[in-house]
This record gives sequence, C-alpha cells and structure tokens, in this order.
Amino acid sequence: MILFTHILIAISSLAATTYTYVRPSKKRIGISYGFVAATLASGSILVITAHTALMAACASGLAYTSLVTTFVVLAQRKLAKQHQK
Repeated sequence: MILFTHILIAISSLAATTYTYVRPSKKRIGISYGFVAATLASGSILVITAHTALMAACASGLAYTSLVTTFVVLAQRKLAKQHQK
C-alpha cells in the first residue's frame, strides 16, 4: 500500500510542479515543496520497511528530486520576474 501511495504522490508532485512552472504562485510553490517532502518521506519509509536496495532507490530519488527542484526554482524565478514588472 505504501508503494502505491508513494507512486501516487510522486506523479502528483510532477503534475503539480509542472503546473507551478506554467502558472507560478507562492501557494503553488509551497504545495510543490510539500509534495517533494511527502515523496522523500514515503520513499524513505519504503527503503526502511521493504529493505530495498539503497543505491537504486537513491539514484531514482536523486533524479526525481533534481528534476522537481529545478522546475520549482525556475517557477520562483519566473514569479519574481512577474512581480518586478
């Protein structure tokens, strides 16, 4: 059940972050960070409870976190430019 929840959170996170990039707002950026935290927490629980290979989990987790964080930072910059105008 935790695996399904983890996957659902991660996919939702990608969708929310993409939408945040397209239409940035402070609230959406906060939601995106919340999804990142939830994904990392559920992934950590999976590694601990399922005794998953740590290297495989870390590699995919690092790729996910890098991608989502990049889009959130770009959304923050985009939002800052909108407020400067």
